[in-house]
Amino acid sequence: MKVRPSIGEFLTNLDKPMPKGEKFGKLAVNLWRRVALRQNCCGHPGEPGC
Repeated sequence: MKVRPSIGEFLTNLDKPMPKGEKFGKLAVNLWRRVALRQNCCGHPGEPGC
């Protein structure tokens, strides 16, 4: 059984210190990977959007 990531982990990953452009770029790419691959994780744990 796959474990769904929690909202708390998602928000914690958004608090990582990095430039806003890079953060929102990674967020968009990682969310897209999750949708395209139909998975709960994009494969980059700890990054925004995963």
